[in-house]
Amino acid sequence: MANDNENHGSDCIGSVSCTERRAFMRNGALVLAAASLSQGELFAQNPVDALRIGLITDLHHADKPAAGSRHYRETLGKLEEAGQQFKQQSVDFVVELGDLIDAADSVDVELKYLQTVNREFSEVCGDRHYVLGNHCVDTLTKKEFLGEVGQGKSYYSFDRAGMHFVVLDSCFRSDGQPYGRKNFQWTDANLSVDELEWLKADLNANEKPVIVFAHQRLDVKNNHGVKNQAKVRSILEASQNVIAVFQGHSHKNDLHQIGGIHYCTLVAMVEGSGAENSGYSVMEVDPAGTIRLTGFRKQQNRLWEPSA
Repeated sequence: MANDNENHGSDCIGSVSCTERRAFMRNGALVLAAASLSQGELFAQNPVDALRIGLITDLHHADKPAAGSRHYRETLGKLEEAGQQFKQQSVDFVVELGDLIDAADSVDVELKYLQTVNREFSEVCGDRHYVLGNHCVDTLTKKEFLGEVGQGKSYYSFDRAGMHFVVLDSCFRSDGQPYGRKNFQWTDANLSVDELEWLKADLNANEKPVIVFAHQRLDVKNNHGVKNQAKVRSILEASQNVIAVFQGHSHKNDLHQIGGIHYCTLVAMVEGSGAENSGYSVMEVDPAGTIRLTGFRKQQNRLWEPSA
């Protein structure tokens, strides 16, 4: 399998600027005004309660020596720090955006990686959501991974405090086959036909403000991007309720705006040695529709406001 550590650049897409043209700085955070259906109107028509969400991605936990900039054994300590912050801020739930573990040569070893890190992750919060990353199902199957973490499905939606959340699974080959047992190239990431149909139906049945969680990116054309992302974005944009997509995979901070939706890529936890070389965040949604991402360590702050 190819190594997905290479940086292939941004290669952003869409008919508008990748960085929202109406962006400005406030208190050290990049502020973006909603560009499609008024975010303020959406929240006014669909009242929500205050909500606080912990976000982490790309831990790549493994009991093996560091390789390049990836320090696999250090992510347990970094996760512990994030967990303490999440508990201090009393988050309502936590989302792990993929690549919780790194690849192993055997099912037994990869399963041990998963059991070790999930034992620590389970102490962080009772309400947890796992997005499948390509490394999560390198040797394991999706059924094995999901069974170990106690999650019924790889893609699904749920509601909290008046908001609608969608978890996507881009770990399918172009021919529709699911990743597992080293049967894929990491650059061939797709949503399956069934998942696309489910996503359209799910969003059509929903009127609440929507936030999407993904691993592989939906906003770039390079190797880190989902191959059929144009179909995915078309479905998201057609709903007119999707505010933001939070994703990982490329291990760096990034932010694009396409079709009125903000695509926020979070920094990886595995990159670099020491607690200072980590990244995690807390996302807060308030009843007025302001969405604030407070980043820790290497993660940047973000802020979406209902109006300019």
